[in-house]
Amino acid sequence: MTTIGIRCDAGARTGVGHLVRCVALAEELTARGADVHFLSDLGGVTWAEAQLEQRGLPWHPAPFDEVGLVAAVRRLGLDALVVDSYVLPPQHTVAVRAAGVPVLAIVDGDTRGQSADIYVDQNLDTALTVDAGLRLTGLDYALLRSTVRQLRPVTAPVHQTLRTPKVVAFFGGTDAYRAAPQVARLLADAGVPFDATVVAADDGLRAELLAVAPGPGQRFEIIAPTDHLPKLLAGADLVVSASGTSTWELLCLGRAAALVWVVDNQILGYDRAIARGYAAGLGRLGAFDDNAAGLLRDLLTDPARRTALAAAGWSAVDGRGVERVADALLSAATTRR
Repeated sequence: MTTIGIRCDAGARTGVGHLVRCVALAEELTARGADVHFLSDLGGVTWAEAQLEQRGLPWHPAPFDEVGLVAAVRRLGLDALVVDSYVLPPQHTVAVRAAGVPVLAIVDGDTRGQSADIYVDQNLDTALTVDAGLRLTGLDYALLRSTVRQLRPVTAPVHQTLRTPKVVAFFGGTDAYRAAPQVARLLADAGVPFDATVVAADDGLRAELLAVAPGPGQRFEIIAPTDHLPKLLAGADLVVSASGTSTWELLCLGRAAALVWVVDNQILGYDRAIARGYAAGLGRLGAFDDNAAGLLRDLLTDPARRTALAAAGWSAVDGRGVERVADALLSAATTRR
């Protein structure tokens, strides 16, 4: 049996994006008979821990340094290691490769010095530069969970005018920058009817959301983070979310999306998605202007505009990225063995 390790973390400030795309890859690997082990610090985020437990994926403490990582690689008998981290020192991947184990690094535009045999950058129009190693770049390599891929419609959705628009707003498993209440207020300011489900990552956010007063014909339902989010997304007429790894899930599902950029490393992906017509842009969190509420008003009242966004996004992401990445990784692991 091929054994693969995945070194990634999650946390209240780190978020869960790295973990989510690694879980997607792990699903594909285990479906092919590989044994997958996570070496992770999940920061006490219950939802993150549940993603591994529900799938029966073994989870080990994150090694402290490169010596500990190499020791874990040997102890677990890993044939390859996947690394997805913005903060892991490059010495870790250098040491693993020096021990004869191939490394696949999942990156976002910048390798941050990581040493790898395979680099995966799933971002739109990426121009990843590396001195050596296989490069798998662009939306053809977007790592999407099976729960998303199974819900991908066979054709791009067409929006009708027959119902009050259903909206889903979510901002990752932790919503570290408290985006949900700001977006809920922006939705209310749009001044048109909607039926919105908003994800509150914690009790404090829930209290803030409950304090947002809906206007005539507007309704908010506040829910906790849920594993059923892909099903909610699949039934939405409009999704409001942060620009990031979840954007590719929305495109695969053919959802009309309005994006917010929350931190600086999201700007590039945000700008590119909007320039391509894959999503609408609300601007920077904490700096919304009157145009943002107007844009939401247009999206909520114009089914043709939502249909155009949905069709463009659906065509861009086919949902088979995990298959392509798994092919490359298992090939490298088999060669090593």
